[in-house]
Amino acid sequence: MKTFFLAAMAFISLAALGFSQASPANNKKQPSGLSSNEKPETPFYCNRSAISPEQRKRKTELDHILLSLNAKIRELKDGFEFEFPADSATFRAAAEWAAMEHACCPFFDISLQLQREGGPFRLRLTGREGVKQFILAELPQARRS
Repeated sequence: MKTFFLAAMAFISLAALGFSQASPANNKKQPSGLSSNEKPETPFYCNRSAISPEQRKRKTELDHILLSLNAKIRELKDGFEFEFPADSATFRAAAEWAAMEHACCPFFDISLQLQREGGPFRLRLTGREGVKQFILAELPQARRS
């Protein structure tokens, strides 16, 4: 009986191991050198196909709107912070822009912050090493900070 029990436990263990190896959740191949918690880093380029032609047109409009506001620009160690008027139209335009920017440039960390008590509205554009140089290449106005 003891031998049967050990054999049954061994069979169940092997079957469970085989099932877990065949499970689709475990068959996701990780790029070499990445743990299961790490995500691959996208290269620094704007993926224009991530948004539709209509969205690209709208994003260009939003670029012009936001740039025309002459935001105060503050340099950060990993990017830039832009201070805009704290009105609802500017916030909506920045939020719409941020959603599209996040789609085509997924390597950015984008934060929108409204300060309490009527304080300023800030948009932060940051990321990993190299993002700051990418921003400077794409947005020369950031140099005026």
